[in-house]
Amino acid sequence: MKKFLFYLLNLTWGLVLNIVGFIVALVLLCAGKKPKRWGDCFYFEVGKTNWGGLELGIIFLTQKKPSEHTRNHEHGHAVQNCFFGVFMPFIVSIPSAIRYWYRTIREKKGLPNKTAYDDIWFEGQATKLGTKYVGEINRD
Repeated sequence: MKKFLFYLLNLTWGLVLNIVGFIVALVLLCAGKKPKRWGDCFYFEVGKTNWGGLELGIIFLTQKKPSEHTRNHEHGHAVQNCFFGVFMPFIVSIPSAIRYWYRTIREKKGLPNKTAYDDIWFEGQATKLGTKYVGEINRD
């Protein structure tokens, strides 16, 4: 996917998440946080470690010192936002958040999670898309 198309789709069809992302980014900027760039997205490191990330269009939030996998994964959700647009919150974002908290609560109770994080289609797809997309950007 070309950079122009990525931004065009995110800022039109996928505008819903981006509006939230821009508001969050503005608050974080006012709080003195500095954004970093990953691929064609911008991200902020917030909170403690070991929580992963949260995608809000072309803006995403991550734990401090995120892995390359986490940054690629969150960027992949931004690519998904190009495909799913206004439906992204209902198809990916909300189910992803529910699943994250469900898994976290199970872990805190000492119960094993029977599947890997990327085993559900929207998480696995995000990782694959992000890894591929960021890799293509780095080759250009």
